Amino acid sequence: MAAKVEPFWKRKTLAELDQDEWESLCDGCGLCCLQKLEDEDDGSVYYTRIACKLLDLNTCRCTDYANRRKFVPDCIQLSPGQASEFRWLPPTCGYRLVAEGQDLPPWHPLICGDPEAVHKAGISQSGNMLSETKVAEDDWEDYMIFRAG
Repeated sequence: MAAKVEPFWKRKTLAELDQDEWESLCDGCGLCCLQKLEDEDDGSVYYTRIACKLLDLNTCRCTDYANRRKFVPDCIQLSPGQASEFRWLPPTCGYRLVAEGQDLPPWHPLICGDPEAVHKAGISQSGNMLSETKVAEDDWEDYMIFRAG
């Protein structure tokens, strides 16, 4: 009887992942592409329903992922070396979960094989977002949806 092999995210550190493994940790929720507000008093980060101008509001995927930094210079490129800073990512994020030594949720595409499961589970904001081009930055506070924890 062959021994069961643990999935790569359980047997490797983030730094040991190859590019394909790293990218596959993304569940496709698009929450990292929502505009966030930071409380100046306590540093809390609040997510809004306001999406980056490059985010497809229904699929929750970047419309120009390869060139996104050209059009959105402050787009954050996640890397294993930043794992200690992942606190601002949503608590459901695969990158954050693995960095914290937790397993992926049942709806994650690597677990269930369905890239749409993140939307079916209500994790993404698919269909509930507005483009940053449609809302004045001064009004973003009116669109807060949750606090990153």
